[in-house]
Amino acid sequence: MSSQPMRPGLRAALSLEYPMSLGVHDSYEEAQKAVDYLSDHEFPVQDVLIVGTDLKQLERVTGRLTQGRVIGAGALSGMWLGLFVGIIFSVFDPTGLNVASIIATVLFGAVFGAIWATVGYRLTKGQRDFTSVSQVVAAKYEVLCEHKHVQRGRELLSQMDPMKAAQEQVRIAREQEQARAAAQQHPSEPRHPADPSI
Repeated sequence: MSSQPMRPGLRAALSLEYPMSLGVHDSYEEAQKAVDYLSDHEFPVQDVLIVGTDLKQLERVTGRLTQGRVIGAGALSGMWLGLFVGIIFSVFDPTGLNVASIIATVLFGAVFGAIWATVGYRLTKGQRDFTSVSQVVAAKYEVLCEHKHVQRGRELLSQMDPMKAAQEQVRIAREQEQARAAAQQHPSEPRHPADPSI
């Protein structure tokens, strides 16, 4: 999967030098509330970043897609386009507003939209006979800040929600313990003394 390169200015705006975690939240609203609380207490929020993690795509199926619905939707969108074109032509017509030409472009747009939608539907060969809406959401939202402000940020957030702060400290301690355990399971290769013959 390819991704477009990020512009240098945008990359700089969306990164921190030495980010450290202030907390992990289950929803964006909770993360936003935490940053808002920091802002209200004159915390340098320009050094804060909200990161959505564990991204997943949700697709909600809204209905069955039949040829009749495809033709109807195509005709409706074609009618709107025809109405727009007809009004534009009438505005620039030296003889003035011509209702007949507007109705003609609306009808032509409906026919063209229906044909175009039908051709597109036939080309899919019934591989997607349903309508849906989709959205990419994150499972967790982590609030990060520059390392130089992390202590102050954690103190403020502990005042905001002492229970959440205690849970966050437990989470950080568990992660540190897991990192230590992983380092002990995979110690680095012992170094061999240099061969004196070399």
